[in-house]
Amino acid sequence: MDTYADLVFLGGRVVTVDAEFSVASALAVTGGVISAVGGRDDVAPLIGPGTRVVELRGATLLPGINDSHLHGCAFGMATPPLSLELGHPAVSSLADAAEVVREAVGRVPHGQWITGHGWDTGFLDECVADPSRQPSRHDLDAVSPDHPVVLYSFSGHATWVNSKALELIGVDRHTVAPPGGAIVVDETGEPTGLLHEGAQALIQNALPPLSRQERTDAIKSALATFARLGVTSYTEPGLGPGGDGIMRGALGAETLDVYRGLLADGELTARLGVLLLPTGMASTAEEFARTLTALGKPGESDPRRLAILGVKIFADGIVPNKTSWMHEPYVGGGCGSLCVGGETDSERTAEIDAMIRHAHTAGHQLGVHVTGDRACDAVADAFAAAMAEHPRPDARHYVIHGDFLTAHSMKVLAAHDFGVNMNPTIKWTVADMEEEFVGAERAAYAWPYRDAIDAGVRVASGSDAPVTYPDWRQGIATMVLRESKAAGRVSGPEQRIGLAEAIRTYTIDAAWQDFADDWKGSLEPGKVADLCVLDGDLLTADPHDIPEMPVVLTVMDGQIVHETLRD
Repeated sequence: MDTYADLVFLGGRVVTVDAEFSVASALAVTGGVISAVGGRDDVAPLIGPGTRVVELRGATLLPGINDSHLHGCAFGMATPPLSLELGHPAVSSLADAAEVVREAVGRVPHGQWITGHGWDTGFLDECVADPSRQPSRHDLDAVSPDHPVVLYSFSGHATWVNSKALELIGVDRHTVAPPGGAIVVDETGEPTGLLHEGAQALIQNALPPLSRQERTDAIKSALATFARLGVTSYTEPGLGPGGDGIMRGALGAETLDVYRGLLADGELTARLGVLLLPTGMASTAEEFARTLTALGKPGESDPRRLAILGVKIFADGIVPNKTSWMHEPYVGGGCGSLCVGGETDSERTAEIDAMIRHAHTAGHQLGVHVTGDRACDAVADAFAAAMAEHPRPDARHYVIHGDFLTAHSMKVLAAHDFGVNMNPTIKWTVADMEEEFVGAERAAYAWPYRDAIDAGVRVASGSDAPVTYPDWRQGIATMVLRESKAAGRVSGPEQRIGLAEAIRTYTIDAAWQDFADDWKGSLEPGKVADLCVLDGDLLTADPHDIPEMPVVLTVMDGQIVHETLRD
């Protein structure tokens, strides 16, 4: 035999995710490419003296996981040791959060900024007991009177600060919030310490931007986590000038340069797709077009390892802040709005139409952050209008999140082979709390996987880390079960999908979003050897047990990047 395999897997459940979702028992890898899939007899001729043979003993071999919406640098910055951990179950109350800050005050030099990430009012006892009780600067002042404290919510759409931080950034009762943002005030008109949406820029602009070393450390920390989870590809959904004011610039243009450096140094252990972020929230179509034109269409030296895929636009906000644009009012009133320039709904709709038309005509793929049902309709219609005006084959535009995607939106997206990027781990996290904002019926419907797939829409899944932990196993369980994190209640059982469908959203359909389904995303000869081994039989496991099934081996481009498997 001229060429023996480098790696051979035997005796497992090889879930190919091919068109038939066929299951084999053996697979061979040669030179970073899958060279054979089938049974023991199919790979035996490829076994040579230098071949490593892995006996799977019934374990599941899957395509490498493609988390198709994940902020890698921000995730690294938002997790220990680079940030305080404030998510559930580490923190379950406002008192817990204050205690974590108090401990940090004892560790850092006088006056140094203290940052944390992950708080969620749906998991803070005081807020659950009384929804009108929100995090306040007073909760933090007692434990940190001299250190400015900045605590980011799990969603990234709200920031909680103490009085020292407000003082340093110059926010008081007279401060006017930036367009598209809100400075929450108490009954006397004083800031409470909560900043929503665009108002978060006030604190971001006061913080020193991340250094190149901090960005490098954050991404390396994130890559190590991804390898342990079996994630071999991910999309950074927005890097550019529009991200310079988000998490100290973690979504800024300099982060893309750090990724390029890691690739050049051979340290990028996952494939990366990038959406450019020309502008942030509340921008105008004119500003967007001008900045996008200045960015151009950068090419990459190794597009299978680092690819600039398209452009991101923010269309609206999120439900817990009542900034998603909805057809029907929220509980308590208001319908939200688009978060672009303009004074009226019609003006804002014209702005988003113009942004989408410009990026489409310039040849970019579009990923548009949109959550509310009315906003979803507006964006889907804008996609279709841009395509009608300037036909482009295989544009692969998609809506990001699509929480309340409507039947109309789905019909439009499917007709043009556009997609939606949904977030099952966010569904799992917020299912219980959303009822207080949109009522039981709409909360159950949120993230309508079943309807979208049945309508013929391409559906990919992403964690939106650091909004949620990038654990696809929990995502799979949630898509199949539709059970919530806090109460374990079923939320929208009619939107459940099957295991095979759920796996596709993290593999071949995520690869489709990357324009890469012809060379990754399934285990077929000739495709790249991006692999994930899960201990146990995923196909017969109780879905409740899937989140605890260990990832024992991760292979990217034929190279082992994580292993706890024993031959």
